[in-house]
Amino acid sequence: MQHATAETVLGNFADASHTFDGVTSRFFQRGGKFFARTDGPDGRLADFEVKYTFGVEPLQQYLVELPGGRLQALSVTWDTRPKAQGGQRWFRQYPDEKLDFRDELHWTGRSQNWNVMCADCHSTDVRKGFDAASDRFDTRWAEISVGCESCHGPGSAHLAWTVRKPASEPGRGLAVVFDERKGVSWQIRAETGNAVRSPKRSSDKELEACAGCHSRRSQLAEGYTAGKPFMDHYLPSTLEEGLYHADGQQRDEVFTWGSFLQSRMHAAGVSCSDCHDPHTQSLRAPGNAVCAQCHSAEKYDAPAHHFHEVGSTSAQCVSCHMPATDYMVVDPRRDHSFRVPRPDLSVSIGTPNACNGCHTDRPARWASDLVAKWHGTERRKEPHYGEAIHAGRNLGPGAARALTALVADARRPAIVRATAIQLLARFPGALALEATRGSLSDQDPLVRHAATVALQGLPPEGLVALLGPLLDDPSRAVRIEAARLLAASSSRLDETRAAAFRIAIGDFEAVQKGNLDRPESHLNLGNQSGQRGDPVAAEDAFRRAIARDPRFVPAYVNLADLYRAGGRDAEAERTLREALVMSPGAPALHQALGFTLVRLGRKAEGLAEFAAAYRAAPGQPRYAYVHALSLVDAGRRREAVGVLEASARQGGDRDVLLALATYKSEDGDESGARDVLRALQAVNPDDPVLLQFRELLR
Repeated sequence: MQHATAETVLGNFADASHTFDGVTSRFFQRGGKFFARTDGPDGRLADFEVKYTFGVEPLQQYLVELPGGRLQALSVTWDTRPKAQGGQRWFRQYPDEKLDFRDELHWTGRSQNWNVMCADCHSTDVRKGFDAASDRFDTRWAEISVGCESCHGPGSAHLAWTVRKPASEPGRGLAVVFDERKGVSWQIRAETGNAVRSPKRSSDKELEACAGCHSRRSQLAEGYTAGKPFMDHYLPSTLEEGLYHADGQQRDEVFTWGSFLQSRMHAAGVSCSDCHDPHTQSLRAPGNAVCAQCHSAEKYDAPAHHFHEVGSTSAQCVSCHMPATDYMVVDPRRDHSFRVPRPDLSVSIGTPNACNGCHTDRPARWASDLVAKWHGTERRKEPHYGEAIHAGRNLGPGAARALTALVADARRPAIVRATAIQLLARFPGALALEATRGSLSDQDPLVRHAATVALQGLPPEGLVALLGPLLDDPSRAVRIEAARLLAASSSRLDETRAAAFRIAIGDFEAVQKGNLDRPESHLNLGNQSGQRGDPVAAEDAFRRAIARDPRFVPAYVNLADLYRAGGRDAEAERTLREALVMSPGAPALHQALGFTLVRLGRKAEGLAEFAAAYRAAPGQPRYAYVHALSLVDAGRRREAVGVLEASARQGGDRDVLLALATYKSEDGDESGARDVLRALQAVNPDDPVLLQFRELLR
């Protein structure tokens, strides 16, 4: 990040223009300043001064200041690559989407807000400075870009050291010293061609310092410095669908931390600076030589290993083990999981592979057969956690037990086991419960956090017994999640746990109050107020969430549900209809309105809303399930079965399959019901509900 000057601005502001979706943006200079004429917060063309540049290569964005101290990143971006590579042009972020000023992804929307979405990682010691009462940011930084103190902490003692330079200060006065590589050697073993670290890595200080900016995460608190617990300040994503492919390869813009945690390199003790020099931003060695620090070049940098022409792009280690994905249209970033290409998984579960990333004209089966030819057919039999995650996402046969085994396998990366726990919550049963309960004491906070969330459906006495001890967990992320889930049951806690709860719920509220620029935080505070029996405070919080973003659907749904609980269904209807004006077609709004209309005695209108929700999201099982139940209630059973069958073919879920089996059985189609139940049994044979159908399953 830099101030916009003639030296820092790389884009063409010589009265250049770019047209997209009917909007022509113009870039020009006036009085020595840089301007963009484009569609503003109201959709009208206006002139906006560029205050800052953002990035250098392969692209540069431009920040514009809007009222309330908001800095927003223009969607039209300058491609800084050489012209021969397709650069030196204006292009638009989200080129495949039509976005106007009402969309969250429009450059004036909250998703493009620098203060919240960008600043913490692109400047040093950022303080967001949002005041909810005035709806203004007063964002400050210690240094406009990423400086030494971003990683090493306050530098005053280091400056003093440069004057004295006493030998008694080996850390040179630095507040944080990254010494994990000091005295470390990597010895390549002849029998494997791979190196072993000596001594073993005993700290994640460096990795977690990098993770604050190089991970997909949300921020819990400001002021992180290296050496502090990472999950006291950030909550990282797991291998969630949409973010990662089922086998853990990067999909969305997840940066590198989540990928690296899956790697054999991480397990072997490699840290970021083993490969990267953080001060020069260069690799420790060029090309394959950086890998040859730990892997025998004689064994691996040879045709017998990579099966490509020596010196070619395809013979580069990164081509096969770190395939790149383009983000922000022109920015290729390499997957840091350092995985072995598995085209056999492409065949079985549809994940991408490095081989077909280059050989796009060939099917995955071709690549899989070649790998089997080179490395033997046993390669295809090597288990991969991606198979369990894929089954869990898609209700595949054996999903529940495969996920249970994955959770229990301590050899697997923590981020993988945490992901398995999240998926396992879909498959009730004694084995799943035991695996999740056992994970509450796992040494990794990401696993403990996932287990805490997965247990939220337990009855109050179960929550108190299992989550009460986590109110004293070493990780803030775990403590506040336990407190959130125990809020409605806090009166059941003993005196010691109650004291811990008050502290933890205070931390939870502090996190929300530190993010009041986001509607989600107001929503969370509203939910807490509702659980504590304070509907007035809950309503106020939900209203504040809506004021923060009038298109934020969950706030309307929860507000309507609050009205329902208070016997105010007419107000619930009015709220939901207002919401549909702002977010037409949102399935959650249609479904919530359907329930409200049914309670008001207007079943026919309610049925129409359930149908609208299903049409808006036919691939989401919960809308199919509710729509089918409403059709049955209206005497249209055959249509309901058709809806459930269509959902089951797309994957469905447990409720869809159980409803379908029940209706088929009641209609005398015992064979059809048995087939459905056996499909469910294949997914999760430990599901307790199957006991109700034991006669049918014999």
